[in-house]
Amino acid sequence: MRLNPFALGAALGLVWGGMLFITTWLSYYTGYAELFLKTLAESIYPGYSISPLGSLFGLLYGFLDGFVSATLIGWLYNRFSGNKTVKN
Repeated sequence: MRLNPFALGAALGLVWGGMLFITTWLSYYTGYAELFLKTLAESIYPGYSISPLGSLFGLLYGFLDGFVSATLIGWLYNRFSGNKTVKN
């Protein structure tokens, strides 16, 4: 079975970006996952912070990060899996 790298990238990009967006808002109001976001997201994504504007940066960066990573994984999987047929 072959994967569609673009679809895989879009799906994972939406999940990762959406989770950063939601987690940022949860942290902004409750302090939930504050240490995680400060050590991971603030150190990787320029301009990100635990704030309403930072949640938008997290959404954008998370989508781009997830999209590129999953597209590459899907492409590599198809390249090395050995199956040459495409099933829709």
